[in-house]
Amino acid sequence: MVSGTKNKEGRGGIQSLERAAAILDVVAASHEGAALADVTSQTGLHTSTAFHLLKTLTDLNLISQDEDTRRYHVGSRVFTLAAGALDDNLLLRLGQPILNRLSEMTGESAHLAVRSRLDIVLVARTAASGMLQMSERAGLVRPAHATAIGKVLLAHVQPEEQTRLVDELDLRAFTPQTITRKAKLRTELETVRRTGVAHDRCEFDGEVRCVALPVFDFAGRCVAAIGISGPVWRMSEAKLKEVTDALAAASSELSTALGYSAASVAE
Repeated sequence: MVSGTKNKEGRGGIQSLERAAAILDVVAASHEGAALADVTSQTGLHTSTAFHLLKTLTDLNLISQDEDTRRYHVGSRVFTLAAGALDDNLLLRLGQPILNRLSEMTGESAHLAVRSRLDIVLVARTAASGMLQMSERAGLVRPAHATAIGKVLLAHVQPEEQTRLVDELDLRAFTPQTITRKAKLRTELETVRRTGVAHDRCEFDGEVRCVALPVFDFAGRCVAAIGISGPVWRMSEAKLKEVTDALAAASSELSTALGYSAASVAE
């Protein structure tokens, strides 16, 4: 039974809203859609009450009903509301505390970035707690092809769009390690997509190594990249493994905060 449908007296809640929220929880958790019987059994609501609330939620496009199976699914309005809430301010609010913990845990600079067509924009960052302080600040634009965060964001766009973007990129060489051939970049992006991890092996700055992972939203879209940067002399293979593990936990935490569930979203 979903919590929040009974014993509400004295708590100041509006019972119909609480019941509707409980129904939405049931519907959202059902991968194949929820039948009326599922809703009543999991919420404890009477059949007639559940039916009328389901009809109201359907009229509001918060849920939809399959005409063939008669099962209920999350409606388009929920996705519209969620999509409207996912902006840089939300990423900053949710991401900054996570970045702070990452820097405290690893001793390195942590950053969060989004893509604006060909530009990779830092929306949040924390300085390293070690001796070297990275000079980057939020709001700066970084090259997509020469940074770990850029590779993550390019790797997770649709194939046709990725082809267009790579074709448009100016593959400027920042260091001798920078990828400057489109075919090599496409191969690198395939690897990033498959493994879920991107590396900057002194490709943007000859003294800095970076690693980054994707951040997903409720619809399974990669909406940001979260990364860690450090001086090459500190970022040994052992340290890279350590920071990648910490980064994976941070990526998962932020993705979950944005509504992502690996069990319910197929890429």
